[in-house]
Amino acid sequence: MLEYLLERLRQCASLDSVVIATSTDQSDDLVERFCHERSADCCRGSLLNVASRFGDVLNVYQFDAFVRVSGDSPLLDPRLVDRGVELFRRGEFDLVTNVFPRSYPRGQSVEVIRTETFRRTVETMEDADEAEHVTLFFYRHPEMFKILNFGADADYSGVHLAVDSIADIERLGAIVNAMEKPHWQYGLEEILDIYESVSSGRRARA
Repeated sequence: MLEYLLERLRQCASLDSVVIATSTDQSDDLVERFCHERSADCCRGSLLNVASRFGDVLNVYQFDAFVRVSGDSPLLDPRLVDRGVELFRRGEFDLVTNVFPRSYPRGQSVEVIRTETFRRTVETMEDADEAEHVTLFFYRHPEMFKILNFGADADYSGVHLAVDSIADIERLGAIVNAMEKPHWQYGLEEILDIYESVSSGRRARA
């Protein structure tokens, strides 16, 4: 699953590099090995305080801004990343996102965050859930930040393309099996068509 996401992110025209931020927990040793085998940058930090883990990445790589995507998004459309970065570069935004409010499917979430703002925000985080979910503080206090949301042309928020369960893995497998070309060549529109076909077939069998 992580390999699919990495291959898709490597199609982005707007990214200087891709860094996989994982934890120092022994269970994530396999993630580090995966990165090494694929010549991918890997940075390890706190298991539970994911915000501090991102801070560790920023200390190492010195990015002015960064794109946050989740590892549960193997079918992320690279064009959404490029669009988010393009919008970020147009203005003095603290955060450019497509989840505030959400109109894209889960598994297509993109957040572009200004490093200076993020560092300042981390210092004010007090709740454990804010440290775990990284950008939750931004959405709880939007009046404190300059946030731009970009939406889809229709409401796809009920579509689930993220992988969080066995059922999601099975759905992902069905979608990939229906593809006739390399997965990274499929944009969101084509994936949604396959998703609907797969879902309809499952409903018919039920």
